[in-house]
Amino acid sequence: MRRRKGKYIIFSFVFLIFGFILAFSYSQTEKDKHANVKITDRQYRMEKDLQNQLISIQDRNQELQKDLYGKQDRVRQIERELFQEEENYQTLAANAEKYRMYLGKVKVKGPGVEILLEDGEYKKDEDANNYLVHEHHVFKVVNELFVSGASAIAINGQRLKSDSYIVCTGPVITVDGNPFPAPFKITAIGDTDTLTAAVTLKGGVRDQLVNDDIMFTIEKKKQLVLDPILGETS
Repeated sequence: MRRRKGKYIIFSFVFLIFGFILAFSYSQTEKDKHANVKITDRQYRMEKDLQNQLISIQDRNQELQKDLYGKQDRVRQIERELFQEEENYQTLAANAEKYRMYLGKVKVKGPGVEILLEDGEYKKDEDANNYLVHEHHVFKVVNELFVSGASAIAINGQRLKSDSYIVCTGPVITVDGNPFPAPFKITAIGDTDTLTAAVTLKGGVRDQLVNDDIMFTIEKKKQLVLDPILGETS
């Protein structure tokens, strides 16, 4: 009987300990649950705040990007305007140089041609004027050269300008008031092949002058230099 009673006491003690363990485990589990719920709520609020901040930053970033794109477009527009202004300035500078060249204000050099016009051989019992180089002969050559792209022309070294005038007075030709006797050397700067082809075209200037008994010779030059006109030019 004592042994059985001792066994019951031991079993009772064991069950008591086991029940205490279960109760403690349940209590601890409930505490952990409540603790987990509280941590999750705090984390949720923190995550929510961070998300709101991120959204706000993204919105601000989009606004800044739009502002940046707008400024970049403005910069490109300004660059285009500056480029256009630079082109305009270059065009103005080129035109100014061209006008100076036409006015004879600057020295011009480059390839070109030299054309020599000489009086024809005089025949007795005929009018000597028929064998002389007149201003209209010179005009034909000069006009053809200008039309063919000559950038500068001189007659016997006298540089022609935009308002130059040529007058025939007997055996001499006056260019802008300066008299020159025959032969007349017409110097033109430009593309040698183009200028030569223009004045030697069949039925063109050379043939017309030769038919008037004028001696016509042309020579290509690799380098010619025409000095600017000295003094005032009106």
